[in-house]
Amino acid sequence: MSEEILINVTPAETRVAVVDNGVLQELYIERIASRGIVGNIYKGKVVRVLPGMQAAFVDIGLDRASFIHAGDIYNAMAARGENPQPEQAEGTAASDIRQLVREGQQLVVQVTKDPLGTKGARLTTRLSLSSRFLVLMTDNAHIGVSQRIEDESERLRLRENVTALRSHESISGTLGFIIRTAAEGVGLDELRADMLFLTKLWEVLQEKSHGVAAPGLIHRDLALPMRTIRDLVWQSVEKIRIDSREVYQAVTEFAEAFTPWVVDRIEHYNGERPILELFSVEDEIQRALERKVKLKSGGYLIIDQTEAMTTIDVNTGAFVGHRNLEETIFKTNLEAVTALARQLRVRNLGGMIIIDLIDMSDPEHQRQVMRALEKALEKDPVRTTVSSVSDLSLVQMTRKRTRESLEHVLCEPCNVCKGRGTIKSAETVCYEIFREILREARAYENRVFLVLAASTVIDRLLDEESAHVADLEEFIGATIQFQVETVYSQEQYDVILL
Repeated sequence: MSEEILINVTPAETRVAVVDNGVLQELYIERIASRGIVGNIYKGKVVRVLPGMQAAFVDIGLDRASFIHAGDIYNAMAARGENPQPEQAEGTAASDIRQLVREGQQLVVQVTKDPLGTKGARLTTRLSLSSRFLVLMTDNAHIGVSQRIEDESERLRLRENVTALRSHESISGTLGFIIRTAAEGVGLDELRADMLFLTKLWEVLQEKSHGVAAPGLIHRDLALPMRTIRDLVWQSVEKIRIDSREVYQAVTEFAEAFTPWVVDRIEHYNGERPILELFSVEDEIQRALERKVKLKSGGYLIIDQTEAMTTIDVNTGAFVGHRNLEETIFKTNLEAVTALARQLRVRNLGGMIIIDLIDMSDPEHQRQVMRALEKALEKDPVRTTVSSVSDLSLVQMTRKRTRESLEHVLCEPCNVCKGRGTIKSAETVCYEIFREILREARAYENRVFLVLAASTVIDRLLDEESAHVADLEEFIGATIQFQVETVYSQEQYDVILL
């Protein structure tokens, strides 16, 4: 058994699961109501320039203004010969963004990051268009090759072929190409077809951009099933199973046009079991929403995602080992780094990530654990950067974040704790109620107070806190009554004057 791709389609949502040897590795979710916009091209209007941040906010028609950094404007302008500061070296950041853009100016921009949390989308004026084998760069004449193609002779062959094709097809020298991993081993005809398709598409978009009013959409990227065929299907993928006949037909037509070698691997799934119950993918999704990840040895990970960073704590748990403590710690850390590398992909965790390994005194054990982590991360298609183990047994790493994490896609903050993860204890709420009654008693001459609260709070007021209630009644010279409100959370209460 090797790699398979499962595509589950419903009217409101499409889910794509990448499964390797029966284990879920990656999950992509696209909802019609909140479809991702990475790769979309817009004509936007600059609404605010921020000199202190060397950035600007751009209205592209979304709920929140999007963000563009000066460096993402400067390079594109320099390529067109519009650089207002010619003495600067190409590729360096502009000294003052106010010399690059002004409020009210229109820009053609592309989304590089979806809106994340409270942050708007990230933009660039360095536009690119993707096909199966190539990425067209509109402001850079460079021809590059994916680092995942390791064979030097193949890298040279591909670069020479693309260079020759660009010249032979009389394509503008201002356009560049990146040769994608999927191009390994393909011939001239496939590369030529992709190159002509991308350059024609760019011509169409240039014409279309003149007729679009800002803010407005110029180009929308492909839907998730087609992007899956374009971006995720490598030679190692044996099957692509789709549970919708309509989408199966559309994907097959797309593959026939762009990736004919994939067509015989695409099949329509009409089994009785839901497609994502194969390989227990549904169960894996539920586990990916939990803080605790159990390891086979008995150890476990605790994963906490916050606005600033994600922390991963490694614990031995029930694992006691067979030889000594140091060996137990070493084996737990080895298993943990392999498991957490997969969790990063499944949960799509990005940004700053701090891994709290169990302390290891042996430097060789530390080196082996780091090698195991780096090897596990090699399978990750998203760019990662890892530091060495610190004196506190912490590992810092970053993982490029371009879309929302699985938790943010599927969940929302708890309406009781508001995302804190904890709520006030019944005892704390009782004392808040006492203070509220005192404030009310000082402000109004009232003989009876009615307290409305959750049953856990009322039970405590009538039991553990009953002596305090009696003392309070005597102090304010009024009667306090209690009533349970079943719809109240533990933190909610009201004090009513009767």
